[in-house]
Amino acid sequence: MAAEEPEYTIIEQADEFELRAYAPRIIAQATVSGSMGQASNRGFQVIADYIFGNNSVSNGASEKISMTVPVTMEPQSEKISMTVPVSMKQSNGKWRVDFFMPSKYTMENLPKPNNSAVELIEIPATNYAAIRFSGRTTEAKTAKKTKQLLAWLKSKGLTPVGEPVLARYNSPVSLPFMRRNEVIVPYE
Repeated sequence: MAAEEPEYTIIEQADEFELRAYAPRIIAQATVSGSMGQASNRGFQVIADYIFGNNSVSNGASEKISMTVPVTMEPQSEKISMTVPVSMKQSNGKWRVDFFMPSKYTMENLPKPNNSAVELIEIPATNYAAIRFSGRTTEAKTAKKTKQLLAWLKSKGLTPVGEPVLARYNSPVSLPFMRRNEVIVPYE
């Protein structure tokens, strides 16, 4: 059975690039430190613990939450700026890792995390530009794809309004050539 993805409409598509309009959604996020690979593993573990049952519903019980894709991560700085870096390198050693919550949930009926490292955030409808690629998501490859996406946006006269985000759709044990990865960035 395929994992649920956030709802979006394709506005424009050109080769591996897309402009998308995403519907509002809820994410569970954790901010972790380390290299890109270390932070990815740590963040995944923290949020997976939440969705696999380390949470509380109104009657005090816990609830398993279905896995969704993609799992996203972005570098964090002390203050989130509206400028766009040319790479996905970490800032101050921190990364934010996010899981999108299944669409059946609202903030009112979503189980509450028992771990204070997990935050639940509502994301409004947002337009994103995306570049799709396969293979491993090394820092060098992700930086290259980020530069290509930002150059494509500039060529279209569009302005990024947030940080680039790495989105991974497959398990790390998937064969690299079968992996679906993206870099996405919100734009005006």
